[in-house]
Amino acid sequence: MVDRPTSGYTSAMPTSDAVTRGVRVQVRSEFIPRLSRPDQAHWMFAYTVRIRNEGQETVQLISRHWIITDSSGQERHVEGAGVVGAQPTLRPGQAFEYTSGCPLPTEVGTMHGTYQMVTADGEQFDVEVAPFSLAREFAFN
Repeated sequence: MVDRPTSGYTSAMPTSDAVTRGVRVQVRSEFIPRLSRPDQAHWMFAYTVRIRNEGQETVQLISRHWIITDSSGQERHVEGAGVVGAQPTLRPGQAFEYTSGCPLPTEVGTMHGTYQMVTADGEQFDVEVAPFSLAREFAFN
């Protein structure tokens, strides 16, 4: 958990930015050539997510739901508890940042989804993760 942006995050503009009930989610993505095998229809992408509690109540991220779409229109849903093995609790003003990966069978795709949060009072709500692109540099769909 960090209380202010990390220097690496502020140097790149987010490709996705959404706020739900005071929880801001920003995402940036990048193509990872060394882990990709285009001859085997395997393109690897990393995405870094920064979740910042700009609201007035403490919240905990309990699960995620991603919708991943490749350039051929194939859609895949990924659901699970927490993110990267964590279920962070964020007090007002706190942030959590992580990096994960996503393989695609095409060189272009998109991701979007929701994080399921819970307040200290037990109220559950979904936080939007706005769509962001997964694209090899100079690839166009």
